[in-house]
Amino acid sequence: SGVAWNESHHCRLLTGLVPDQFQMCRRNLEVMPSIVRAARQTKSVCQKSFADMRWNCSSIQRAPSFGPDLLKGTRESAFAYALAAAAVTHSIARACASGELPLCSCGPGPSELPGPGFRWGGCGDNLRYGLQLGAAFADSPSKSSKQGTQALGAMNLHNNAVGRQVLSDSLDTKCKCHGVSGSCSVKTCWKGLPNLEEIASDLKSKYLAAIRVTHRLVGPRKQLVPKETDVRPVTDTDLVYLISSPDYCTPNIRLGSLGTQDRQCNKTSMGSDSCNLMCCGRGYNTYTEEVVERCHCKYHWCCYVVCKKCRRKVERYVCK
Repeated sequence: SGVAWNESHHCRLLTGLVPDQFQMCRRNLEVMPSIVRAARQTKSVCQKSFADMRWNCSSIQRAPSFGPDLLKGTRESAFAYALAAAAVTHSIARACASGELPLCSCGPGPSELPGPGFRWGGCGDNLRYGLQLGAAFADSPSKSSKQGTQALGAMNLHNNAVGRQVLSDSLDTKCKCHGVSGSCSVKTCWKGLPNLEEIASDLKSKYLAAIRVTHRLVGPRKQLVPKETDVRPVTDTDLVYLISSPDYCTPNIRLGSLGTQDRQCNKTSMGSDSCNLMCCGRGYNTYTEEVVERCHCKYHWCCYVVCKKCRRKVERYVCK
């Protein structure tokens, strides 16, 4: 985080880069803070998105030294690759608009005519530049002949493209009001991207509906096709995976399962974070924890809030 990114030898500080990524780093040093930021966001957003699931994305902390759950073509790796590809494009597109990068600026103005009551203006996220550099960086490992099998490379490239497609589809009109005394008589609008958490939410839905595929010859070239014959064809917006995931209930280093022992669960939930599902039927332990919270807050004119501190006991439930 303290690297200035103004010398090509700084690229050697990043472990796990394939040669094409290393060369891209040397040629585009100014983009590297955006890429490093995207890596951090991918970790935190993945863990936040799956905090209520047996697989809670904790293994992503070891990147780039991934475990089997993210290396062997599971649906979990499909999500992680799609999110990472979306994150690097998102980060670069935002950096262009904020003026961080010298070779790009605001996104091009929309070609569509403005609607009634607003005009195009402001500074939109530069999705086009983000897609160009983001794809070049994110896809390089999967195009490298040393990175796993041909089927795994094809799977990762497909899921990377799905992540970028979901991001592209999320580009939306954002507006700012102008007018006397806060009225909205005039609006200036631009095209902007949502936060990465929203992209992750869309990708999680695709993770739950992911299609298991095989890589085989269809006509003159190999393609990813559904493993089951009664499943619809794979589209450009489907996440795909090659092998079934472990149940993540018990630790298994070979499969990349950390198990759910000592994970916190929700006694009243009916969802994936319920104590029955999270603990895989093993039961749970209960303990009491004292929490300190702000309470009895009063607003004082002008302009500050004074609160007291209250203590209360809450019950927690952890899997056996």
